[in-house]
Amino acid sequence: MTLRVTLVEAAPARGDIPGNVKRVQTTLQEGPEADLVVFPELFLSGYRLGDRLSRLALGPGSPELESLGNTAREKGCWVLVGAPWAPPDRPGETLNACLLFSPHGFEGIRTKRYLPTFGPFEEGVHFSAGGRSQTVPTPWGSWGVQICYDTFFPEVSRDLSRAGAVLLVVLSASPVSSRTLFERLLPARAIENGLPVAFCNRTGVEDGLVFAGGSGVWDVRGSLVDPEVTALGPESRLLNYQLDPSEPSRWRPFRPVLRDVAQGHPE
Repeated sequence: MTLRVTLVEAAPARGDIPGNVKRVQTTLQEGPEADLVVFPELFLSGYRLGDRLSRLALGPGSPELESLGNTAREKGCWVLVGAPWAPPDRPGETLNACLLFSPHGFEGIRTKRYLPTFGPFEEGVHFSAGGRSQTVPTPWGSWGVQICYDTFFPEVSRDLSRAGAVLLVVLSASPVSSRTLFERLLPARAIENGLPVAFCNRTGVEDGLVFAGGSGVWDVRGSLVDPEVTALGPESRLLNYQLDPSEPSRWRPFRPVLRDVAQGHPE
């Protein structure tokens, strides 16, 4: 069963959650038919917002969840989009989260485990770290979701792979200074886990930080997959793919990394 994936490489309006929700809905309604549509990290809020991130954070019962859930139902697709999240079980904290929507509505969140706090990054000041990575069950098999800096820690991808993921999805808000690093890390994560990796990074400029774009999909061999591209403007485009979720199971006998790593981790 083919998985149609669209990566939305675009810049959100900084601090404008209603406007960015509308942008997501318009993209879903006017874009090509897809099974999975991925938006970048913190797309609903913007990235460099300082203390405003906690005030903009969504939570259970936020009307935006119902609104986006209704659109996902109407389109019959899965939607992954980044947003700040106020966890009800951790009052006063804010998480850097990926919101999950399916054809049945809001499905929950996945959170960022590692928060960069160096150079231009201040995430450890404004966010709390998320918990252990969990896969997302879907009709195409499980997906492993991670956010930006998590990619630098191979145990995140490995945890998701050993939990049965057939696809790794990375939401990102990384600047041009990091682009070369991601271009090296992403194919490595694909090869060492025998999984395709879909990377959705934002564009635009916020407070002097220039975001890099460079979204794409790497196959199980670490090769960049050619997309069908729909241009939306000078800083916005849709990258469309048709992926085969059975590819990992066919490839892994030839490079049995997960089988062999289990020898040192029998649990």
